[in-house]
Amino acid sequence: MRHAGVIDIGKTNAKVAVVDLASRAEIAVETRPNRVLPGPPWPHFDTEGLWAFVIAALRRLHAAHGLDGIAVTTHGACAVLLDAAGGLAAPVLDYEHPGPDDTRAAYDRLRPPFAQTGSPPLPGGLNIGAQLFWQFAMDPALRDRTAQIVTWPQYWGYRLTGRLACDVTSLGCHTDLWDPHLGRPSRLVARLGLAGKLAPARSPADHLGPLLPGIAGLTGLDPLVPVICGIHDSNASLFPHLLDRTAPFSVVSTGTWVVCMAIGGASVTLDPARDTLINVSALGTPVPSARFMGGREHDMVLQGRVGQAGPDDISTVLRRGIMLLPSIQPGSGPFPDRRARWTGGDRSGGQTEVATGYYLAMMTGECLGMIGARGPVIVEGPFAGNRHFTGMLAAATGRPVVATATRTGTAVGAALLLRPPGAGTTPGPDRPIPADPALAAYAARWRALVQAASAPAAR
Repeated sequence: MRHAGVIDIGKTNAKVAVVDLASRAEIAVETRPNRVLPGPPWPHFDTEGLWAFVIAALRRLHAAHGLDGIAVTTHGACAVLLDAAGGLAAPVLDYEHPGPDDTRAAYDRLRPPFAQTGSPPLPGGLNIGAQLFWQFAMDPALRDRTAQIVTWPQYWGYRLTGRLACDVTSLGCHTDLWDPHLGRPSRLVARLGLAGKLAPARSPADHLGPLLPGIAGLTGLDPLVPVICGIHDSNASLFPHLLDRTAPFSVVSTGTWVVCMAIGGASVTLDPARDTLINVSALGTPVPSARFMGGREHDMVLQGRVGQAGPDDISTVLRRGIMLLPSIQPGSGPFPDRRARWTGGDRSGGQTEVATGYYLAMMTGECLGMIGARGPVIVEGPFAGNRHFTGMLAAATGRPVVATATRTGTAVGAALLLRPPGAGTTPGPDRPIPADPALAAYAARWRALVQAASAPAAR
């Protein structure tokens, strides 16, 4: 096994990558936006557009590099309802659609408690159970049309192999459908009338099957090329570190979402009102986690205007206390009910860039504190290359911070699920982030302002 083909469906973009398993390096990538179609009956993912992209990319990448196996990783909060013929029983709902909020009160009477599922109540369709409840209310015949439900990575595996499955990391991603402590579906599955309709839960590394003959013909791949079950993207980022590191440590997976995961951390009581949750690792173990929509917030503030900041901008931000306080994206994260505000007066584009990086780091530090993170902090994904983010994160946590060399760890982590047992690979080089004492006072001031905004008004 040398080259893995990885189908990586992120919330914002989709890609197909070739990963060299020995070096853990992406050697080729093709991408396209993950478009949402407006409906009817509801906003939904462009499954056929994505499928055409995947097939074409696999064909080109295999011709250029030779693919020895295929892994799939996707964002969470997404389920696919299949009819008896194996087609879509309904379009695949975009989890950002607010429709499920309309039936939230009735749904909350069914959903199991946080203590059982580790799944907090989230807005829109971020809980798959809430999605399903709302969809069945909108289309009363849908439940009967639905023969099987698969999670998002396994839908693409099903298109490749014809085999049905869910995986434990996707079911464990705030779905309300999974009990991570017992490793089995929660009581909600039966309460929704879905007993027997949820595809079997499997390990992400399980061999799903060989390619369907027609897919082999379209891509040029060997029909016997293995396709593994697939994995939730944040857990794909975590997986290489589970192989390489000794607890305690934490991983910060960055993209549209910033997801913080603590391995071997302190015992803490998670607060579901602040977007903490239990994820399930590729090894099937519960992982205390917290997250916020950091990549989305970064793009909303900067709108592509990056690379402007210089040393004078940094010194001005620190001297004047230019700060962005939570939250840009309401409804999730550690401060879901806050509205963002700036301090420090007018600012240039470069100063906005610096302060935004600092804001994202402080929010990440809050997430790590809530989950009892200990030991070094490993930053994966686009923010690993953001020096304002990584420098302030070291100040905010007071612990070693290292940035990974790869732009995204999801594809590499998913690819490593294909490696044969006992096969050696080379961990990617880490970049230690030097501590800067000048940032510590800024971090303390940011926290003080946030805490003051939380304090009750004096009488």
